[in-house]
Formats: sequence, structure tokens, C-alpha cells
Amino acid sequence: MPRPALQIIRDEHAAVSAVLRSMLQMLERGPDDEPIRFFDVLRAMLFYIDEFPERRHHPKESDLLFPKLVRVAPELMTVIAQLEDDHVRGEHRVRALQHQLLAWELLGDSRRAAFEDAARTYVAFYLAHMRTEETQLLPFAERLSPQDWDELNTAFAQHVDPLVTGTHDPAYDRLFTRIVMRTPAPIGVGAE
Repeated sequence: MPRPALQIIRDEHAAVSAVLRSMLQMLERGPDDEPIRFFDVLRAMLFYIDEFPERRHHPKESDLLFPKLVRVAPELMTVIAQLEDDHVRGEHRVRALQHQLLAWELLGDSRRAAFEDAARTYVAFYLAHMRTEETQLLPFAERLSPQDWDELNTAFAQHVDPLVTGTHDPAYDRLFTRIVMRTPAPIGVGAE
């Protein structure tokens, strides 16, 4: 039975991870003599995280994948409860981070340390969250039925992250151009 949903989940995790790691690279470099570009790219990255993983990826996990996994592997309930809590807190955390970035941009360096600390904490939280899903949940996905896979494959094929597929979505062209063209590798093609 083909399982493209699993590959989509892993690919979307890889895209989010690349954005998060690029955000840390940008923090290490700082705004230097290009503060407009620096804040613009960080805002775009945080918007991307809010728009795709928080609003599209996590609901499919919470509403479809997690209930199916608990049905076939009840021993996962504790892990899934923690991941659900992460999903609930994640949306609030990314919005708080967006506010802290705006505070740094508009109010100056007195707000820099607070944003940088919160960003590093958020990245660690998010990377650990994805690692838990991939190492503690996805191995149990083999127990799912063909019908479960049909539903998951259909759901995860909808609203696929353009950073993953490279598909053209005019509504998000400006966002992805900003991230990809102005961000250093590994996600962008901007200057190192």
C-alpha cells in the first residue's frame, strides 16, 4: 500500500526544520547593515510557520493521524497528548514570537535579547516536537489499515506546502520569494 502521507509529513518537517535553522543562522549574523532585509525575512519566516505548519499541517495530524494511531496503538496516548498540547501551544508561541520581533524592530535593541532567547527556545521546542513525531509515532503507522491510508493520503495531499513541492501558488509567491531569495542556505539562495 503506497503511503505518500508519510513522505509528505517528513518533507514538511524537513521544510520547517530548514526554515527554523535558517532563522537561527540569521540571528547569529544579526541585522548588521541590512536591518530592513533582516526583519523582513524573519517576519516572512514566522508568518510561514504560522500559515503552513500551524494552520495546515498540525490540524491534519491532530484530526486524522493521531486518532488513527491511538486506535491501533493505545500505548501512544501519553505521547499524543503531549504532542496535542504542543500543537495548541505552538500557535500561541509563534504569534508571541511575531510580536517580540516587531517589538525589536520598532523599539530597538532593548528588545533584541528577549526575541533572540524566545526564538532559540521556540526552535528547540519545535525541533524536539517533530523528532518525537518521527521517532515515537510514525513507526506505528505501519499498523494502519488500507482505508486509513487512503484517508491520510487524500488529506495530506491537499494544501501541500509550496516550500516542499515547489508548486506555484500565486497567493504565496511574494512570501516564498522573500524567504527563498533573501534567506541564507539551507532554505534560501541568498548570500551566505
